[in-house]
Amino acid sequence: MFFRSLAKAEMVSAADALAGRSEAIEISGQHTVLGSSIQPPYPAGSEQLIIGMGCFWGAERKFWTLPGVITTAVGYSAGFTPNPTYKEVCSGKTGHNEVVLIVFDPSVLSLKKLLKTFWESHNPTQGMQQGNDSGTQYRSGIYCFNESQQRVCEETKAIFDTALKNELGDSTAAITTEIQPAAEFYFAEEYHQQYLDKNPSGYCGLGGTGVSCSL
Repeated sequence: MFFRSLAKAEMVSAADALAGRSEAIEISGQHTVLGSSIQPPYPAGSEQLIIGMGCFWGAERKFWTLPGVITTAVGYSAGFTPNPTYKEVCSGKTGHNEVVLIVFDPSVLSLKKLLKTFWESHNPTQGMQQGNDSGTQYRSGIYCFNESQQRVCEETKAIFDTALKNELGDSTAAITTEIQPAAEFYFAEEYHQQYLDKNPSGYCGLGGTGVSCSL
C-alpha cells in the first residue's frame, strides 16, 4: 500500500495518539459483491466479529467468500484516534489495526469455522507484521462482541498453537494474536471497501503458515 513505508513497529500511547475528528468518513454502504449493506442495522439473529490479519484488502476477500457471511467491511479499530484516515493509521500514530468487520449467520456459519479460516489464512506469530507489511496496523487480532465469543477464540488459539508446534516443531514462535473485546469500528474510505473486487489484480499480502487445524 502507498503509505506502508510510514508504518511504526511500536504501539503509540493514548497520550501521544493523533487527535482525530468528530466526523465519520462517508461511504456508500453497499457491498459490491454480496449486495448487502455494510452498515448497521444488521439482520436479526446475525453475529459480528472483527478480525485483523495484515492488509485488510485480502483479508476481506477471504471472508466474503464464506457461505453464511452476510456482509463484510474494512476499517480501523483497537486504537485511540476517533475517525482516523488511512494515512493517519499508516503513520503508526493512531494505535489502530487494519481490520475486517464480519457479519454472519451463525445457523449457517459457526464461529469455529469462521475462526478456522482466520487462523489458517495468515501467520499469527509475527507480532507487528504480516509478511512484508510491517507496522502496528498489521498485527494479528480478534475483537469479540461477547464473553462467549472470547472463550471460543481463546480455545481455537490454543488448538492452532498445538497444530503449529506439531507441524513446525516446538521452537515455533508463539502466537501473538491479541484477543480482546471489540472497540469502536471506524469504516475505512470508500475505495478500500471490497478493494479486490474493484481491483482484481490489486495487492494481496495474505499468506498462511501452511498448517491446518481441526475445529
